[in-house]
Amino acid sequence: MPPEDSPATLLPRAGYLGPQGTFSEEALLSSVDRDAVEPVALETIRDAVLAVQDGAVQWSLVPIENSIEGSVTVTLDALAGEASDVAIVGEAVLPVRHYLIARTSLELTQIGTIVSHPHVPGQCTRFLRERLPHVQVVAATSTAEAVRLVAERAEDGGGIWAAIGTRLAADLYRCTVIAREIQDREDNETRFVWLARRDSPVGGPPLLTPGSNSGKTSLVFWGAGADRAGWLVLCLDEFARRAINLTKIESRPMRERLGQYMFFVDLEGSLGDEAASSAIEGLRSLCEQVRVLGSYPAAADALHGSASQLQ
Repeated sequence: MPPEDSPATLLPRAGYLGPQGTFSEEALLSSVDRDAVEPVALETIRDAVLAVQDGAVQWSLVPIENSIEGSVTVTLDALAGEASDVAIVGEAVLPVRHYLIARTSLELTQIGTIVSHPHVPGQCTRFLRERLPHVQVVAATSTAEAVRLVAERAEDGGGIWAAIGTRLAADLYRCTVIAREIQDREDNETRFVWLARRDSPVGGPPLLTPGSNSGKTSLVFWGAGADRAGWLVLCLDEFARRAINLTKIESRPMRERLGQYMFFVDLEGSLGDEAASSAIEGLRSLCEQVRVLGSYPAAADALHGSASQLQ
């Protein structure tokens, strides 16, 4: 859960998935003026979202989508459910490079267990299949937590533990990089979103590089007509006939009963655009619920942070 309020500080607090050394920290420190915020490491992605909802932090930066593994479902579910007072106010895209990390130098055959965040092994399937087919994969709350666990764990009869994490985490926890850039694709990227309370008068955080001039709007919708043939086509036609490009569409279970879904959509355009606002109004006439998760500037460029710059 989010930590209790710290002593008074002059800087607004910005939450991220901790501990130190995660991709989330790398994305935060690469995108925001670090002299203008107090970074706050939180235990889980859900905690980072709800810390904004509860007012424990001014903003949070959380992962929402990876180019290989797809959506980060815990982020989507929190925004659609518990965090109804939270809005997306910006985004950042981080090139993701995965490193195989151990306490000391070793041979791959000595590794018995790989530990990392659950979203990571699927981004490194080729390396794991070809070079480490014998290992057991164990989940950690973050990549940095995985490296911390490896740093503290002595060898046992089941083989040595290694982590998949960031170069920054390897340096922070005094571990050794065994293999570099083991992700399946060189263009592996993760999209992060900046969150703030809907009633915040401040808006987004002080970014180093402003977003592009292009707007993006994120929605979630569901409706009683979802079990009717053609209902989803009618919903999407509200955008198609106005020539609005959808950059993402995904369904998630409502978690009420089998066969009930909510639909997440990202579209090009802002709420101030006549076509986008008209399409959303048309969607409302077809749905039980349409929630705007945020309307914000699209990311201008991918971030380029490095471990040496972020320490």
